[in-house]
Amino acid sequence: MTAFFRRQMTDYVEYHRDPWNCAAHVFGIIFLFLAAIIPLTLWPISMFGVHSTLASVMVLPVLIYWLALDTALGAAIVVAALLLLAVAALIVDNLSLPAVWATTAILIFVGVALQIVGHQVFERRQPALVDNPSHLLLGPMFVMAKLFIALGFRDDLAAIIGRGTAAEPYPSDR
Repeated sequence: MTAFFRRQMTDYVEYHRDPWNCAAHVFGIIFLFLAAIIPLTLWPISMFGVHSTLASVMVLPVLIYWLALDTALGAAIVVAALLLLAVAALIVDNLSLPAVWATTAILIFVGVALQIVGHQVFERRQPALVDNPSHLLLGPMFVMAKLFIALGFRDDLAAIIGRGTAAEPYPSDR
């Protein structure tokens, strides 16, 4: 884990201490990722004899970024991203164009709603990305870190993320 990632995660955790908010983020992030890649899956790309989609090309930089922040979490996210790219391809291959766009719109609506409800209802504060837009890219890392911790794989992350609990008062409450 890089020192930069440790600092970013420490800051991100302060906005995500309630377990219900974390649960909302798991689904919200997956829905929003799918909503972003489904339309990009409509555009096939062939380069150097390799056939892919614009979605695959567009996710590469962020996957590289996540791998650079933390190799293990990044690799797990690569696997999850491959699964979601496959789901997006299934959606595009099996639905009409209007249904693809309707699915995308529904995923955006539900994904954003889950983020808003998580922060407004459970955390009672604004989302982390309002104060630091780079936190938009930390959500998937946070969710994967929570999974790794739950499986007992990363004590170093547990030391950072484990500090934030719903029972712990916010700094303004002390």
